[in-house]
Amino acid sequence: MAETENKLIQRRIEKLEELKKSGIDPYFNGFEPDSFAQDLHDEFDEKEQEELEKINKPVKVAGRIMAYRSFGKAGFLKLKDFTGYIQVYAEKKSLPEDEFKLYKKLDIGDIIGVEGVLFKTKTGELTVRATKIVFLTKSLRPLPEKWHGLKDKELRYRQRYLDLIVNDSTKETIIKRFKIINAIREFMQSKRFIEVETPMLHKLVGGAAAKPFITHLNALDMTLYLRIAPELYLKRLVVGGLERVFEINRNFRNEGMDLKHNPEFTMMEFYIAYKDYKFLMDFTEELFDYVLDKIGIEDRKIEYDGNVIDFSRPWKRIDFYEGLKEIGGVSDEIINDRKKAFKLAKELEKKVDENTSHEKILAEIFDALVEPKLINPTFVYGYPVAISPLAKRNRENPNITDRFELFIGAMEVANAFSELNDPFDQKERFLKQLEERKKGDEEASMYDADYIRALEYGLPPTAGEGIGIDRVVMLLTGNPSIRDVILFPLMKDKEEE
Repeated sequence: MAETENKLIQRRIEKLEELKKSGIDPYFNGFEPDSFAQDLHDEFDEKEQEELEKINKPVKVAGRIMAYRSFGKAGFLKLKDFTGYIQVYAEKKSLPEDEFKLYKKLDIGDIIGVEGVLFKTKTGELTVRATKIVFLTKSLRPLPEKWHGLKDKELRYRQRYLDLIVNDSTKETIIKRFKIINAIREFMQSKRFIEVETPMLHKLVGGAAAKPFITHLNALDMTLYLRIAPELYLKRLVVGGLERVFEINRNFRNEGMDLKHNPEFTMMEFYIAYKDYKFLMDFTEELFDYVLDKIGIEDRKIEYDGNVIDFSRPWKRIDFYEGLKEIGGVSDEIINDRKKAFKLAKELEKKVDENTSHEKILAEIFDALVEPKLINPTFVYGYPVAISPLAKRNRENPNITDRFELFIGAMEVANAFSELNDPFDQKERFLKQLEERKKGDEEASMYDADYIRALEYGLPPTAGEGIGIDRVVMLLTGNPSIRDVILFPLMKDKEEE
């Protein structure tokens, strides 16, 4: 297979040299199309040939050759631009002699510019009758055999450019991702939120429970961390009077890779003053409603990973401990006894050790027994304080927080809470997190003295939420792997052939 491909590449290199010898620049930059494929179809597909003859529409199109059929003195090409496909008809009598010779030397994958006039073939396909062909880029590597079927997923992830060339579904996913993010921005702006940008290089780890990537700033001889969350910076802005802020940007977490996790991922995090976590439940439902409308899901139902997910409001809401019992089948005895909870977690092959807190063990059990069953949108609230270091305590029960996590399609999609704005309570929790770090918990937060100082100036009652953009796109495009919605997912090194 490799030998055959090498021969094809060598033949194309020879063609490249032939082009140069004939005075043709194989990498010409000077042709500007005036039309896109899909726009031409939208405007002219319904018109008959007689009408097209009267219009006599001249067009300039450019794209990659995806199909080639030659019949001696004539033939057809199928060009692909970023909007779609347009057919080109090349015949000897309509082209200058040198350009018809050029046409005969073209390969699938080459990029060309075409000037011509629109007409309809006998089968009714809108086509450009070429009067000029301009060579723009020589493709030295052949597209995969049967280019419309590149199935090797690993190859698709490693060579996304090739995936985009031959798999239209990938392009459609990326376009839909753009529309989803754009709709989220529109919704947030309609609610008077301000979009901001906060640092990605942090001096301290905070804002989430995650192991960070570590880097070094040579100019200041300073150890820095790629951010795991923008939370503490965004809340500083609320202290400063920006009462509605959001950010859509990258986070980095040095953790495992699987269908739901990539070390580099996109989140939206937002904060709103004078609201609480209950408000955010309704707000989140409204946000999804807006996005679903924008991408045309009117019935509020999608198919995802073998399930039909119904986004119709209101969404289910369940307490964390009740979820463990009712959905996970975990007994009160295990919930109230650390040793028994630890034993169950070990049986479930969760990563816990003798230093893992009881509450964190229960969270691991929840991930194993409850999360896989949360298919329709479900808000889980009432998380224990020990695993919610930045959330406000519940008034009725000081052992839990005013926090929720949103699960859809058996995965966590959002995390939100009423923000802790008591500097004394926050300081105490930071110190407990430090104790956890000393015991070996690499995901525990560091002590952020400046953030405590900001709280001492006064953070108004505030609600905050983080939404995993990649996971939202996974759901709304029907892709069960995060690698299918990230253009360049991180891949294990592979020796170049």
